[in-house]
Amino acid sequence: MKVNFLILVFLALSFFSCSSRLDATYGPTYVPPPAKSGTMKNAPPKYSGGKKVATQKPYKVKGVRYTPIASASGFVQTGKASWYGKKFHGRKTSNGERYDMYAMTAAHKTLPMNTWVSVHNLKNNKKIVVRINDRGPFVYGRIIDLSKTGAKRIGIFGSGTARVRITALGKAMSYSKKTKAPVTFKPVDYYKGNFTVQVGAFQVKTNAEKYRYKLSKSYKNAHIVKYIDDRGIFYRVRIGGFANLKDANRFSEKIISKGFGNAFTVAE
Repeated sequence: MKVNFLILVFLALSFFSCSSRLDATYGPTYVPPPAKSGTMKNAPPKYSGGKKVATQKPYKVKGVRYTPIASASGFVQTGKASWYGKKFHGRKTSNGERYDMYAMTAAHKTLPMNTWVSVHNLKNNKKIVVRINDRGPFVYGRIIDLSKTGAKRIGIFGSGTARVRITALGKAMSYSKKTKAPVTFKPVDYYKGNFTVQVGAFQVKTNAEKYRYKLSKSYKNAHIVKYIDDRGIFYRVRIGGFANLKDANRFSEKIISKGFGNAFTVAE
């Protein structure tokens, strides 16, 4: 499956004469060892508590390193969607399930597994809700790979691709006994609050500070947010400040067109 945001971030860094090691907050993936359990259908797998699951570990695809994000809270991303079907039907997905092209699932480079997302086709205004259970797509400019059924429902089965907006809904809290579809999600308010746009993340603080300084000459509220998890410390560089999601998305789309690749909106 495909290329990633990291390369695009490097382009942005080159534009500002600043290069360094990045924590790619969207991107390809590490493929975990085969699941020990039997066949799994559309219900998300259960993991034993405490341990870091394989799908949350950094991984490399075609020499590019990707780091899955720890939380989908406030995640919004705009870009091109595609789909994958019969060739992969029945194969293991990144989280150990069998890919079912008739289920409402999708592949994303760095969102946590089993995150439910709303996918909005910006051309025909159709929307679907799918669960992330695989990694990809690794083709330049694409941000999500839908199942065959998902592609049909959102209207991209024939064309193959379409410009979409992904909004993370979170983890499903309950499911329909009849359809197995999610009924409720962990509540997250994406439409009011404090929003900004993340454009990069560094493991070296001085590199993050240099990049922030370069950005501050052209963009308001260029700032660094420190983040710590079991991998270590990351310095996330963000720009802009908005009171609602709509304005943040507009800004995100504007800077993507200026070479920031798959920059995405986050809630702070």
